[in-house]
Amino acid sequence: MTRIYLSIGSNIERDANLRSCIQQLHELFRPLTLSSVYRTRAVGFDGDDFYNMAVGLDSALPVEAVQACVRKIEDAHGRERLIGKYTSRPLDIDLLLYGDLKKHSGSLDVPRREILDHAFVLQPLSEIAPSLRHPETGQSIGEIWQSLDATGQPTRRIDFEFDLPLDEPAPG
Repeated sequence: MTRIYLSIGSNIERDANLRSCIQQLHELFRPLTLSSVYRTRAVGFDGDDFYNMAVGLDSALPVEAVQACVRKIEDAHGRERLIGKYTSRPLDIDLLLYGDLKKHSGSLDVPRREILDHAFVLQPLSEIAPSLRHPETGQSIGEIWQSLDATGQPTRRIDFEFDLPLDEPAPG
Protein backbone atom coordinates (compact mmCIF):
# COMPACT_ATOMS: atom_id res chain seq x y z
CA MET A 1 0.00 0.00 0.00
CA THR A 2 1.16 3.48 -0.84
CA ARG A 3 0.30 6.55 1.23
CA ILE A 4 -1.31 9.17 -0.99
CA TYR A 5 -2.26 12.78 -0.30
CA LEU A 6 -4.79 14.82 -2.27
CA SER A 7 -5.72 18.48 -2.25
CA ILE A 8 -9.41 19.17 -2.84
CA GLY A 9 -11.01 22.52 -3.61
CA SER A 10 -14.35 23.89 -4.77
CA ASN A 11 -15.85 27.33 -5.31
CA ILE A 12 -19.09 26.30 -7.01
CA GLU A 13 -21.70 24.68 -4.74
CA ARG A 14 -18.83 24.17 -2.30
CA ASP A 15 -20.65 22.32 0.49
CA ALA A 16 -22.41 19.81 -1.74
CA ASN A 17 -19.39 19.17 -3.96
CA LEU A 18 -16.95 18.64 -1.08
CA ARG A 19 -19.35 16.30 0.70
CA SER A 20 -20.04 14.30 -2.45
CA CYS A 21 -16.34 14.10 -3.32
CA ILE A 22 -15.38 12.84 0.14
CA GLN A 23 -18.21 10.30 0.03
CA GLN A 24 -16.95 8.96 -3.32
CA LEU A 25 -13.34 8.84 -2.10
CA HIS A 26 -14.55 7.05 1.03
CA GLU A 27 -16.32 4.41 -1.06
CA LEU A 28 -13.12 3.81 -3.08
CA PHE A 29 -10.31 4.22 -0.57
CA ARG A 30 -11.56 4.16 3.02
CA PRO A 31 -10.40 4.87 5.61
CA LEU A 32 -9.55 8.49 4.85
CA THR A 33 -7.60 11.04 6.86
CA LEU A 34 -9.34 14.40 6.50
CA SER A 35 -7.98 17.84 7.27
CA SER A 36 -10.12 20.71 8.35
CA VAL A 37 -11.79 22.72 5.59
CA TYR A 38 -10.36 26.17 4.90
CA ARG A 39 -11.94 29.12 3.15
CA THR A 40 -9.53 30.94 0.82
CA ARG A 41 -9.67 33.55 -1.88
CA ALA A 42 -9.48 32.50 -5.50
CA VAL A 43 -5.86 32.58 -6.76
CA GLY A 44 -5.11 33.98 -10.20
CA PHE A 45 -8.62 35.22 -10.99
CA ASP A 46 -11.59 37.05 -9.51
CA GLY A 47 -14.10 34.52 -8.30
CA ASP A 48 -15.97 33.22 -5.29
CA ASP A 49 -13.90 31.97 -2.35
CA PHE A 50 -12.80 28.34 -2.36
CA TYR A 51 -13.22 25.67 0.26
CA ASN A 52 -9.96 23.69 0.39
CA MET A 53 -8.83 20.61 2.30
CA ALA A 54 -6.35 17.74 2.19
CA VAL A 55 -7.07 14.02 2.29
CA GLY A 56 -4.75 11.13 3.09
CA LEU A 57 -5.46 7.60 1.94
CA ASP A 58 -3.73 4.30 1.20
CA SER A 59 -3.99 2.35 -2.02
CA ALA A 60 -2.29 -0.44 -3.92
CA LEU A 61 -3.33 1.15 -7.23
CA PRO A 62 -0.59 2.50 -9.49
CA VAL A 63 -0.29 6.29 -9.59
CA GLU A 64 -1.91 6.51 -13.02
CA ALA A 65 -4.97 4.62 -11.79
CA VAL A 66 -5.30 6.90 -8.75
CA GLN A 67 -5.04 9.91 -11.07
CA ALA A 68 -7.75 8.41 -13.30
CA CYS A 69 -10.02 7.85 -10.27
CA VAL A 70 -9.77 11.46 -9.13
CA ARG A 71 -10.30 12.77 -12.68
CA LYS A 72 -13.45 10.63 -12.91
CA ILE A 73 -14.75 12.13 -9.65
CA GLU A 74 -14.00 15.65 -10.93
CA ASP A 75 -15.78 14.89 -14.21
CA ALA A 76 -18.83 13.54 -12.37
CA HIS A 77 -19.06 16.92 -10.62
CA GLY A 78 -19.05 18.88 -13.88
CA ARG A 79 -15.36 19.79 -14.10
CA GLU A 80 -14.56 21.34 -17.47
CA ARG A 81 -10.87 21.04 -18.38
CA LEU A 82 -10.81 23.15 -21.54
CA ILE A 83 -11.79 26.47 -19.97
CA GLY A 84 -8.43 27.40 -18.44
CA LYS A 85 -6.48 26.94 -15.23
CA TYR A 86 -7.62 30.07 -13.41
CA THR A 87 -11.40 29.72 -13.34
CA SER A 88 -14.15 28.80 -10.93
CA ARG A 89 -14.72 25.08 -10.61
CA PRO A 90 -17.13 22.73 -8.93
CA LEU A 91 -14.30 20.42 -7.92
CA ASP A 92 -10.52 20.41 -8.23
CA ILE A 93 -8.62 17.35 -6.96
CA ASP A 94 -4.84 17.43 -7.15
CA LEU A 95 -2.64 14.43 -6.46
CA LEU A 96 -0.06 16.00 -4.12
CA LEU A 97 2.03 13.03 -3.03
CA TYR A 98 2.16 9.36 -3.98
CA GLY A 99 4.55 7.82 -1.48
CA ASP A 100 8.07 8.98 -2.32
CA LEU A 101 7.40 9.09 -6.08
CA LYS A 102 9.03 11.90 -8.06
CA LYS A 103 7.53 12.22 -11.53
CA HIS A 104 7.04 15.45 -13.47
CA SER A 105 5.93 14.40 -16.93
CA GLY A 106 2.75 14.24 -18.95
CA SER A 107 -0.29 14.68 -16.73
CA LEU A 108 1.61 13.69 -13.58
CA ASP A 109 3.27 16.28 -11.38
CA VAL A 110 4.21 14.40 -8.21
CA PRO A 111 5.09 15.76 -5.74
CA ARG A 112 2.81 18.60 -6.73
CA ARG A 113 4.73 21.88 -6.96
CA GLU A 114 1.93 23.82 -5.23
CA ILE A 115 2.90 22.16 -1.93
CA LEU A 116 5.81 24.58 -1.68
CA ASP A 117 3.97 27.74 -2.74
CA HIS A 118 0.32 27.88 -1.74
CA ALA A 119 -1.08 28.16 1.78
CA PHE A 120 -4.41 26.66 0.63
CA VAL A 121 -2.53 23.43 -0.19
CA LEU A 122 0.16 23.42 2.48
CA GLN A 123 -1.84 24.36 5.58
CA PRO A 124 -4.37 21.50 5.32
CA LEU A 125 -1.60 19.05 4.34
CA SER A 126 0.54 20.11 7.31
CA GLU A 127 -2.47 19.52 9.57
CA ILE A 128 -2.70 15.82 8.66
CA ALA A 129 0.95 15.02 7.80
CA PRO A 130 3.26 17.46 9.61
CA SER A 131 6.18 15.02 9.99
CA LEU A 132 5.98 13.61 6.46
CA ARG A 133 9.13 14.39 4.45
CA HIS A 134 8.80 16.05 1.05
CA PRO A 135 10.39 13.63 -1.46
CA GLU A 136 12.41 16.36 -3.19
CA THR A 137 13.34 18.88 -0.47
CA GLY A 138 13.71 16.45 2.43
CA GLN A 139 11.97 18.94 4.73
CA SER A 140 8.96 17.93 6.74
CA ILE A 141 5.61 19.27 5.60
CA GLY A 142 5.34 21.04 8.98
CA GLU A 143 8.72 22.74 8.44
CA ILE A 144 7.71 23.86 4.96
CA TRP A 145 4.45 25.28 6.36
CA GLN A 146 6.27 27.12 9.15
CA SER A 147 8.73 28.69 6.66
CA LEU A 148 6.12 29.68 4.04
CA ASP A 149 5.53 33.39 3.72
CA ALA A 150 1.74 33.22 3.53
CA THR A 151 1.35 37.00 3.44
CA GLY A 152 -1.42 37.72 0.98
CA GLN A 153 -2.70 34.12 1.19
CA PRO A 154 -5.21 34.23 4.04
CA THR A 155 -6.86 30.97 5.02
CA ARG A 156 -9.67 30.60 7.51
CA ARG A 157 -10.65 27.29 9.05
CA ILE A 158 -14.39 26.80 8.92
CA ASP A 159 -16.77 24.45 10.70
CA PHE A 160 -17.56 21.70 8.23
CA GLU A 161 -18.91 18.24 9.01
CA PHE A 162 -18.77 15.11 6.88
CA ASP A 163 -21.25 12.32 7.50
CA LEU A 164 -19.09 9.23 7.04
CA PRO A 165 -19.78 5.92 8.74
CA LEU A 166 -17.01 4.40 10.83
CA ASP A 167 -16.32 1.15 9.07
CA GLU A 168 -13.68 -1.21 7.80
CA PRO A 169 -11.30 -0.49 4.91
CA ALA A 170 -12.60 -0.48 1.34
CA PRO A 171 -12.74 -3.81 -0.46
CA GLY A 172 -9.79 -4.69 -2.70
